[in-house]
Amino acid sequence: MRILLVGATGTLGRGIHEVLRERGHEIVTASRKGSDVTVDITDPASIRAMYEQVGEVDAVASAAGSVPWLPLDRLGHQDVLDGITGKVTSQVELVRQGAATVRGSFTLISGVLARDPLRTGAVASLANGAIEAFVRAAAIELPQRVNAVSPTVFTESMDAYGELFAGFEPVPVRQAANAYLRSIEGHQTGQVYEVG
Repeated sequence: MRILLVGATGTLGRGIHEVLRERGHEIVTASRKGSDVTVDITDPASIRAMYEQVGEVDAVASAAGSVPWLPLDRLGHQDVLDGITGKVTSQVELVRQGAATVRGSFTLISGVLARDPLRTGAVASLANGAIEAFVRAAAIELPQRVNAVSPTVFTESMDAYGELFAGFEPVPVRQAANAYLRSIEGHQTGQVYEVG
């Protein structure tokens, strides 16, 4: 398959790239820098340009999305909007605009905080829950399959996020990457693959 991997330079993106490459897929990478295609997923025009440059693909795998981590009493209106733009509308736009040129499937990223929130993660919980609800709804309308992968904290990220995720059992990034493989090569749609 020819697969567009968005967010290819991050920890998860690199793991997905490795798993897909091992399966013999042709991978077109996209991110803000250091990839085959440069894209800012918070900008609909940039997404449009990416799809025009890449052309038809069999699948899109999104490992991109950012949210602010702030206590609720310090969250401003713009922080909430930034989180929604950074992780929700950006991925919705990948699906919306990609519907014309993606033949097989979309796999989006959500996360454990949709089901197991923690302090300073209110916007992450909001964004992850929104992505999961979108996937379930979009699956009944799209001709393509659409799923989400919802991992807990990665073993490889514990140095950066370990204190936030006290008591959470980390998983190797490869485990989440395999969930992407399941989504891309499988047959299900409207699924949220929980990892960890």
